[in-house]
Amino acid sequence: MSEKTQLVLLSHYNRLMNERLYAATAKMPETLQREDRGAFFGSVIGTLNHILIGDILWLKRFARHPSGYRTLEPVLTLGDPTGLREIRYLDLAELKAARDRVDQMIVDWCAEVREEDLARPLAYRDFAGRPHCKNLGGLALHLFLHQIHHRGQVTTLLSQAGIDFGDTDLPELLPEEGRASGGGAAATEGGSGLGSDLA
Repeated sequence: MSEKTQLVLLSHYNRLMNERLYAATAKMPETLQREDRGAFFGSVIGTLNHILIGDILWLKRFARHPSGYRTLEPVLTLGDPTGLREIRYLDLAELKAARDRVDQMIVDWCAEVREEDLARPLAYRDFAGRPHCKNLGGLALHLFLHQIHHRGQVTTLLSQAGIDFGDTDLPELLPEEGRASGGGAAATEGGSGLGSDLA
């Protein structure tokens, strides 16, 4: 699987997990969504806003890569984040609408980016103003890992409130290859193959 193919897969996984995360959060009372529960960014709403702010920051940087990306032009029209703890949307419905737009941008960009682009560096400044020049493919991977990290915090807060998030396994999006059966080497390693120990 090429690096680009992996990013395309992650973009669809990312969107699916966010859809489920917001659907689960909607089951939580509004006061509990906004209550400081001791997470890195306080509340569920605070954490969801942080994920969105992080994505906007990175997509704005990716949009300025020398390769140029039509799919990222819309992110340049969004206001620059004022801080990593910025609460851009307090209302869950408004936050979800913004999340959906950004997730579509991520899916579209991963479809547009070329394999050779991912090997080229991206020059940017971090939030503290320090200059960096790093591999675009690695930075794109960070975009997804950052979301995964903080989604895990939100799912913990949901679980503490008695709300079951459901399945988070990537193999759900992987197509079957060859003949699916219960035999063979995959089965002897612990069941039905990739991800079976998480099922």
